[in-house]
This record gives sequence, C-alpha cells and structure tokens, in this order.
Amino acid sequence: MKKLSMSELGRLDVSAFKSAEKIPVTIVLDNVRSLHNVGSAFRTADAFRIEKIFLTGITGTPPHREIEKTALGATDSVTWEYVERPEEAVQKLKDSGYHVAVVEQTTESTSLRKFSMPEKKLCLVFGNEIHGVSDPVIALADQALEIPQSGTKHSLNISVCVGIVIWEISRQFSV
Repeated sequence: MKKLSMSELGRLDVSAFKSAEKIPVTIVLDNVRSLHNVGSAFRTADAFRIEKIFLTGITGTPPHREIEKTALGATDSVTWEYVERPEEAVQKLKDSGYHVAVVEQTTESTSLRKFSMPEKKLCLVFGNEIHGVSDPVIALADQALEIPQSGTKHSLNISVCVGIVIWEISRQFSV
C-alpha cells in the first residue's frame, strides 16, 4: 500500500467543480460564530459537491484568513450567499421547493439513522454553537434531524456535525 499523490487522486479543478453536477442539497449556517467552523463547512460542501451555502446573521463571510485556514480554497469552488436573517434564507429555499431539515434536538427530531432523502431538494440548517438553530427557523422547518449520541455531552461541534450529516446524505444520494 502507498499513499496516493495529489495527481493520482484525480480531483476536479475549480472550473470543473463549478460546472459539475451537485447533490441537491443546500446548507444554511444560522449565526455560526466560529470562522473555523465556517471554513470546515465549505470544505465539507466541496468534498461532497453540495449546491450552495447560505451564510446568515453573525456568520462570517469570505474572504477571511480564519475561514481559509480550514476551507483550504473551498470558498472559491462552493457557491455561497450572505443573507442577514436566517429565516429569510430558509423561506427563500422553501419557496423554491426545498424540504427544510434543521439539525437540532427537538421534541419531534428524527434520528439521522432513520432519515431518508426526500423526493425534492434538501435544505440543511446548522445552528449557532451555543444556542443551536434559531426558533424562527425551527418554525419554518419541515423536519428536525438529530445525530444519535450516547456519551455525556449533549451536542457535537458544528464542523463534526456537518461532516456526519453530509456524509449520510451523500451516502443515500449515491445509492
């Protein structure tokens, strides 16, 4: 066994990525404080060819060196848009036919293990590191998804959460 070189990985360049078919998923970051978490969301969105990221509220926007530290250039490949109020971004997507799933612990959360891709495009909302997804956005949601956990902590870092959820969505989409 040997590690593959960059050329052996056969990755797309930015131009080819922009024109390549995407998984019909858009991410909304609802007031995410950490610029490293924002960069990580971009990098994950690039890795799995997500359509777009909406950055909302206090969420930082590119260009910023702290975002780039974890994004490693994914801010150039992934389409993104800033919208001040997260509920406006979510309503825009809902009006465009997206199924809105907040990743949040609610009284009606569905375990990610039991989630099936909807028949239409999917909007995934990830919330603030302390307060989670905002109440106005939860009110607009079609569904809440929860990552099953069995340890003492009640949540995961948002960058880990985005990775787990997008991995599962990607796995289902390619079936």
